[in-house]
Amino acid sequence: MPGPFPLPDLSRLKTYPLAERQSLVCAKDFAKPWSVGGTLKDFIESLPGFLGAKGLVAAANALAKARREGKTVLWGMGAHPLKVGLAPIIIDLMEKGFLSAVATNGAAIIHDAEIALAGQTSEDVAKSLPDGSFGMARETGEFLCCAIARAQEWDCGLGQAVGRAIVEENLPFASLSLFAAGRRLNLPMTVHVAIGTDIIHMHPCFDAAATGRASHRDFLLFAGVVATLAQGVYCNVGSAVLLPEVFLKAVSLARNLGNDVSRFTALALDFEHQYRVAANVVNRPVSEGGQGIYLRGHHEILIPLLAAAAMEAGV
Repeated sequence: MPGPFPLPDLSRLKTYPLAERQSLVCAKDFAKPWSVGGTLKDFIESLPGFLGAKGLVAAANALAKARREGKTVLWGMGAHPLKVGLAPIIIDLMEKGFLSAVATNGAAIIHDAEIALAGQTSEDVAKSLPDGSFGMARETGEFLCCAIARAQEWDCGLGQAVGRAIVEENLPFASLSLFAAGRRLNLPMTVHVAIGTDIIHMHPCFDAAATGRASHRDFLLFAGVVATLAQGVYCNVGSAVLLPEVFLKAVSLARNLGNDVSRFTALALDFEHQYRVAANVVNRPVSEGGQGIYLRGHHEILIPLLAAAAMEAGV
């Protein structure tokens, strides 16, 4: 035997009956094969009770419970859900009382406004960047710069100004606009802008001071909504840095002012795991009560599935 190290004597190993061990995987939680002709409820009940499937059901139940009990459900999102055609799903959630307020980044008002203006959005960046035409669509800049300028006149934040402008100008595809729906339903719609990240910041009509003023007002409105989150739900959808940072500051502000921001569900939906989303949304804010759920998958599949599951859970 090489060296001074003896081999372990396995005959002395201590074992115990399998029945006495607490196991993490049990047959009762296994998936059930699909039967043709089944309902959506049957499909949800057929999912295995593990990891993402378990999280999906927990998230749907949390949304349904918050709606049933009149608790706040705050939806914070990047622009990607709009770019993959999910506005009708999110608007439907707003109309059916599953969302109390919506927060976005600056890119969302661009895609939302372009959809309302022309029924299309999301240019081919690789094609337009070489000649410097990327981001230079005239109507997009003019419409949004005008809405920003009117925010102070209308005594409102950026999100409300965009929604009001879309409604008042009766844009041809306004029925597909998230911000027009917020205006129609009188729901808080906030926009949190990082200067230099959005195409309209390059346009000659852009007013940085007016944008900053309106976006800061939206931050205060957002913090006011966050202050009511106890036993509700905060959902971060596709914003890797900006909204998780804004949310964390709003939680601290609301708690500093004496509000009970606890015992809520912190939900994240994204294609891949993001550090700040996990830290600032799913973990830190609910570390002393509540639950954190991180669902990973394509927005264009996951959001309709979550919406449908929440509605089924609410029946």
